[in-house]
Amino acid sequence: MSKGWLLIPFLLLNLSAHAEDWPGEQWPTAPRPTGPAIETLEHYAFPARDDVTRQGIRTDALLVIQDGRLVYERYAGATGAETPHLTWSISKSLLATLFGVAYGEKRFGLQDPVVNYYPALSKHPAMTLADLFHWASGLDWQEDYEYAPLNSSVVAMLYTRGRRDMAAFTAQHPSFSSPGRVFRYSSGDSNLLAAALKNIVGPARYADYPWTALFEPLGIHHATWETDASGTFVGSSYAYLTARDLARVGLLMQRDGRWGGRQLIPREWVAFNREPFAYFQAGQDEAVPGGHWWLNRAADPTLRPWPDAPADTFAALGHWGQALYVIPSARLVIVRYGDDRDGSYRHNELLKRAMAAFAGMVQP
Repeated sequence: MSKGWLLIPFLLLNLSAHAEDWPGEQWPTAPRPTGPAIETLEHYAFPARDDVTRQGIRTDALLVIQDGRLVYERYAGATGAETPHLTWSISKSLLATLFGVAYGEKRFGLQDPVVNYYPALSKHPAMTLADLFHWASGLDWQEDYEYAPLNSSVVAMLYTRGRRDMAAFTAQHPSFSSPGRVFRYSSGDSNLLAAALKNIVGPARYADYPWTALFEPLGIHHATWETDASGTFVGSSYAYLTARDLARVGLLMQRDGRWGGRQLIPREWVAFNREPFAYFQAGQDEAVPGGHWWLNRAADPTLRPWPDAPADTFAALGHWGQALYVIPSARLVIVRYGDDRDGSYRHNELLKRAMAAFAGMVQP
């Protein structure tokens, strides 16, 4: 046999071994694109701001991963590559990702009653874990922020009456509908999940579980996740990660729960995260709820909240413009941190410009 033929299996194996890039202690890099499309993206993400009125878009970090490589990174103000940034409600999707590890350990089922793991919900025996992941607990909750603080359940939970035990505060709310039938966005639902996780994985493991189950396998070493006074993680709001570390979570989700040679999260769990909630009514929000992630598609295929992004785009989103976008068809992960208190930032606008800059001819 020719020596050339003997080399073919070696070459194929070598190509296969390098078919995917994964971060080690640092992200592998690729040449940063230049040109008008990048300039257009930066003009939107990093405009000049009025320092007096504080109006306009303020981006603290913008980072792009393509094919597992860091292709773009820019920071502003006090934020840098080593700065853990408050993620706000991105924490909810991180919590769902953490639950994915426990799901792979066969510790719970989505149709399990929540009361099995959190007895304080004894007055709501029909509520399932799936209902909470869909923000469909049926509890009467007002997710109002600065514009209506006196009527806000979430402000009371985070800062006043409920701050010592946020899940217990949420559990005291009356019902407005049967569980699983109506979407009503609720940080309280997320903190009920965080409390249930304590019994799902066991109190002895709970305090370290985000790190041992998720962060450390992904190579994330400097994450912070605050708890309330009861020792329950504030799953709704208070995780802090650098942009580079949050991108690791995005790559995990882009690749269907796989990290290197390990299936860290079952593919079926990622599919659940990306499945639109059947009872969502268009117009309630600018994105479609999935399993504690946000989607660019609904059960009604005509609904595309971000029309300039591919239909398979999904995201973890947080207050004041925090975002982790995952676009499997374009092999993109985008992290955007900001402080947009005037509400001028638009997900679709950034996604449109990012697709033009990084996705080439990939079509929505």
